Amino acid sequence: MSTQPADNVAPTDAMDPPLCDLPINTADSGFYHGFNKLVTISAKVIVAALILWAILFPVHANDTLALANATLIREFAGWYVYLVAFLMLVALVLAIVPQSGSLRIGAPGEKPEFGRFSWFAMLFGAGIGIGMLTYATGEPLSHFGTNPDTIRGVVEPMSAETIQSAYRYTFLHWGFAAWATYALVGLAVGYVAYRRGLPLTIRSGLAPLFGLRMSGFWGHLVDLVAVVATILGVAVTMSLGVEQFVAGLSRLGLGDWLLNDAGTASVAAIIVALIVLVGASTLSAISGVGRGIKWLSNLNMTLSFILLSVFLIFGSGIGGVTLLFTSIADYLVSLPGDALTLWTADGTETGDALAQWQLDWSVFYWAWWIAFAPFVGMFIARVSRGRTIREYVFGVVLVPSLMCFIWMALAGGTAIELVLSGADDGAIMAATISDQLYATLSSLFSSGIASLLSGLVVILLMTYLITSADSAILIVNTINGAGGEGEEGTERRHHILFWGAAIALVVGSMLILGGIDAIRITMIIGALPFSGVVALMAVSILKAVIYDVRRKRDGVETHCPVILEEAAAKAS
Repeated sequence: MSTQPADNVAPTDAMDPPLCDLPINTADSGFYHGFNKLVTISAKVIVAALILWAILFPVHANDTLALANATLIREFAGWYVYLVAFLMLVALVLAIVPQSGSLRIGAPGEKPEFGRFSWFAMLFGAGIGIGMLTYATGEPLSHFGTNPDTIRGVVEPMSAETIQSAYRYTFLHWGFAAWATYALVGLAVGYVAYRRGLPLTIRSGLAPLFGLRMSGFWGHLVDLVAVVATILGVAVTMSLGVEQFVAGLSRLGLGDWLLNDAGTASVAAIIVALIVLVGASTLSAISGVGRGIKWLSNLNMTLSFILLSVFLIFGSGIGGVTLLFTSIADYLVSLPGDALTLWTADGTETGDALAQWQLDWSVFYWAWWIAFAPFVGMFIARVSRGRTIREYVFGVVLVPSLMCFIWMALAGGTAIELVLSGADDGAIMAATISDQLYATLSSLFSSGIASLLSGLVVILLMTYLITSADSAILIVNTINGAGGEGEEGTERRHHILFWGAAIALVVGSMLILGGIDAIRITMIIGALPFSGVVALMAVSILKAVIYDVRRKRDGVETHCPVILEEAAAKAS
């Protein structure tokens, strides 16, 4: 059922019902049955062209990426910084305003599908579980050596006084900024999907702003940009996971062939790891094992708590807990200023160093979270139906952020303590960022226990990598399928195989030919178009909520008939 759209016109004294129908053309038969051909084919062509460019013209590709990093990214650094600050503000406003916070993402009185523990576990696992295992020690240690305070001479690098500033900037990157970005994309999509019956796809999040125009070319373009951004965002996450996975296998003594002379993953190791990990993810997506994400996420969370307990009991202990609370307080106090600070190169040694640090860290993270937002946002939307906006925003933003903070404080705090005391004999700082967590465990325990715990990290990485790639493939198919996953059958399996191979080839070609830096730069550039979509989605969800608040005041129904009918059928 549909009603006249009202979200793309100016409000009147008596508000009309919301837009309840957003038709999207999909193929009725053939290889693309159930998919929007324009979005699907265009996305495949763009990703395939990127892969071929990297493989056939690696020197040209690296030169072009280096030029883009020096110009385009620098020009848009301010855009990324201020956009993420705006997203955090919008999320906060939607949650704390009583009228908006009480609105439910679903039918009136609808109960959430998942309990809170499973919900939190899925949020964390889908969001940044892989990155956490790499950066839990890696980022605090990096900022321990260089951060804006050391660059300006406020504190000495690698000193006890540097720890607080190291964590201030670590929490800046892994806290509210990431999760507010995810939360807004998920809310913009989930709100109109579960209150108005619109397709569960990115373009629907802009329907309150642009109405039926999202059915045509502009909607196709939005979904296309989201698919490409998702592939590039997942590629960064997979590349980090592959490097750390290979480092872990090397720590377990599975052969010198795993690492090259520089201590990073060898070509053979990268290929084998991608075949195993992406192959398992693709098979999972084909067989429908994606429904087991809840079980795997609960397992991941349990194993994560075991590792955290190890660091709490045998690592930094009380010092880590103290660091956690003082760093959270420092982060919250400094967040408004840090979120709005933009450093620009001014020709001085200090000014240029600050600008470069922000490009290498903050701008990279903001682009990474934005590129990852279509995938994580839609996944969060799918598992959050039935929750109020207030519960949704606070749950999505606060709980995973706190989990990140705990990880960073306990694991990273232990590593820094070992470095300061010299107990690691220089092994931790000498290790690559992918190997620093293992080096910390090796410095803390005997070889046997360290190997056992390193094996636990490898298992965690495997489950995070498989579920992330599996979910990303299914989400890409959902976007291409106009809110569905295409029709069941051989054709659907072929699409899943294509996207699994595409992820593996993007990661493999970039890692082998250009390294992680090439993937990072490509992702930052690829995230730029979608950053505009995210900004519009924030405005769109604000408009949708404001109009629904007015409708409730005027006694106009804010849910579409199809949602009410579904709720009535469930109740009966």
